[in-house]
Amino acid sequence: MLEHLRDSLLALQQKDLSVRDELEADGSLFDGYHPRMAAVHRENARELRKVMDEFGWPHEGLVGKEGAEAAWLVLQHSIGEPDCMRRGRDLLAVEVAAGRVPEWQFAYLDDRIRVFEGRPQRFGTQMEITPDGPVVCEVEEPAQLEQRRQQAGLSPLTQRLKDMRSAPRPSPAEYQARKSAEAAWRIEVGWIPVSDC
Repeated sequence: MLEHLRDSLLALQQKDLSVRDELEADGSLFDGYHPRMAAVHRENARELRKVMDEFGWPHEGLVGKEGAEAAWLVLQHSIGEPDCMRRGRDLLAVEVAAGRVPEWQFAYLDDRIRVFEGRPQRFGTQMEITPDGPVVCEVEEPAQLEQRRQQAGLSPLTQRLKDMRSAPRPSPAEYQARKSAEAAWRIEVGWIPVSDC
């Protein structure tokens, strides 16, 4: 195991979680994509790119379980860096096939990328809170969804939705404003090509 690399990944994760905790404490975390959080995610993505350039995906055999999960969290939060997330997804797919990464990590990442790209997700990990409560973002081949979730090591979707029922719901106006801002952001950072709009 490369302990220096593991420690670097854990430090990136800690920086992400610390800023998140600060913004959650002052109530500003969920007012759009906070500039401080976006800056941390960009910086962390830059560091993770260097790791991927040198080592490929930092799996458990390379950086231990905690280091590998830290790398996944950094990648999952690199939402303003589409190319980084797509590259990480490709590397994760290889590691899942080799048995070095749990499939649930790939499932969350692949679903997040697909939803940002405006495509149906495959594992039902991406949800949103609407004025009517939690809903699952569009899913490809919904009849096979629970089978895919089970294979990836995910809990049944009904349980996940039940866990989210108590989340505060936005007003219709708040929801529409959030969706409009999200659509503009997806174009701005490159998830959706301008030609597709």
